[in-house]
Amino acid sequence: MPTGLKRLLRHFTIDLSPLRDSRDYRLLFASGVITMFGTFITMVAVPYQMKQLTDSYLAVGLVSLAEFVPMVVCGLWGGAIADALDRRKIIVLSELGLLVTTGALMVNAMLPTPQVWVLYVMGAVSTGISCLQRPSLEAVFQQVVKHEQQGAAAVLASMRWNFGAIVAPALGGLLVTSFGPAAAYGIDTLSFVLSLALLWRIRSLPPAEDAAPASLQSLVEGVRYAVRRPDLMGTYLVDIAAMVFAMGTSLFPFLADELRAPQALGLLYSAGAVGALAASITGGWAARVHRQGLGVIIAAALWGVAVASSALAPNVWVVFVCIAFAGAADMVSGILRMTMWNQTIPPELRGRLAGIELLSYASGPMLGNARASLMANFGGTRFSLGAGGLLCVGAVLGLAAALPSFRRYDARTDEHALAEKARREAAAA
Repeated sequence: MPTGLKRLLRHFTIDLSPLRDSRDYRLLFASGVITMFGTFITMVAVPYQMKQLTDSYLAVGLVSLAEFVPMVVCGLWGGAIADALDRRKIIVLSELGLLVTTGALMVNAMLPTPQVWVLYVMGAVSTGISCLQRPSLEAVFQQVVKHEQQGAAAVLASMRWNFGAIVAPALGGLLVTSFGPAAAYGIDTLSFVLSLALLWRIRSLPPAEDAAPASLQSLVEGVRYAVRRPDLMGTYLVDIAAMVFAMGTSLFPFLADELRAPQALGLLYSAGAVGALAASITGGWAARVHRQGLGVIIAAALWGVAVASSALAPNVWVVFVCIAFAGAADMVSGILRMTMWNQTIPPELRGRLAGIELLSYASGPMLGNARASLMANFGGTRFSLGAGGLLCVGAVLGLAAALPSFRRYDARTDEHALAEKARREAAAA
C-alpha cells in the first residue's frame, strides 16, 4: 500500500491507546457498555408499560416531565460532590442506587396489578441518581486518561454510546413485546450487577487536598469560572442553540405519516444514531483537531443545514440520509467539546463544570422538541423542521461572531490547555 494512502487511512482509524494504556479506563469502558445496554432497554420498557397500564398519551409524556427537575437539581449537585469527594465512591454508590431502582421496577412489573405511581417515582429517582453520578463519570476520564489521549477517549466514548443507541432499543422492543416489561427490567438489573463488579476494581480517586466542600458556594464558584471563560461558554451556548432550534424527534411520527411510511418510524428514530456511529468509527481525525471551537461551530451549523434539508426531502430514504448526516455532525461537535473540556478545565473544578455540561446537553433536546411541536402546530411538520434548521444556523453564526475567543480557540496556544498539560506532565514526573 502506498505510504500516502497509509497516512490518510491513519487519520480515519480509531485510536485505541486509552484502552491499551489505562486499566481504569478499560474497566470504566466495559462497565459503560454493559449498563448502557440495560439502560436503553429500560428506556423502551417504561413508556411501553405505561401505555399498557393507562393507554394515555398524557401519562406517557408525564414520565419525562417527572424526570426534569431531578435532572437539573442533581446534575448541579453531582458536579459539586464530584470535586469534593472520592469519585470512585460516588460512581459505585450511584450504580448501586440504580440497581435498586431498576429492581423495584422489575418487582412492580411482576405484581398482579402493577402500580403506575411506581413508574413515575422510580423514573424520577433513577434520573436523579444518574445525574448525581454523571459528573463524576465525566470528570474521572481526566484522571485516568493521558492529556494527549483525551481526544481518542472522546471518540471511543461516542462510538460506544452510538452502537448501544442503535442496537439496545431494538433489543428492548423485542424483549418487552415478547416477554413483557419484567423481563426487560430484569436484564437491566443484571447489567448493573455486572457493572458493579467492574467498577469495584477501579482504584480510589480522591479529591484534591484543598478541594472545596460541596456547597452552594462551591456551585457558584464553578458557574463563575465558566462565565469567565468565553471559550467554555461557547461550547455550552452553541450546543443549546443547536438543540433548541433544530431538534425535532417529536415530529417523527407525524413526518412518517406524511411520507406515507408509518412503518419507517423506527428507521427515522435510529437515523441520527447511525450517522453518529459512522462519525465515531471514522472519527480518528477529530482527535487530532486543535481548533476545537471552530470545529464545534462548523459542526453545529451543518447539523442545522441537515435538519432544514430534511424538510424538503421527497421520501423517507432522503429524510433518513439527512437525519443521519445531522447525527454525524452532532457527534463531531460532541467529540470536540468533550476534548476541549478535559484538556483545559482544572481537575479541582472538573466535576462542577461537568454538572453544567450535563444541563447544557440534556435540557436542549427537551426544549427543542417542545419548540418543534409548537411551531408544527402553527405551520406544519415541514415548516417546523425547515424553519428550525435555518434558525439554528443563524443562531450558531451569531454566537460565533459574538464569541471571538471561542472561534479562535487553539489547543496548541490556549493558556488553559497549556497550563493543564504542564500540570499533568509535572505530576507524571
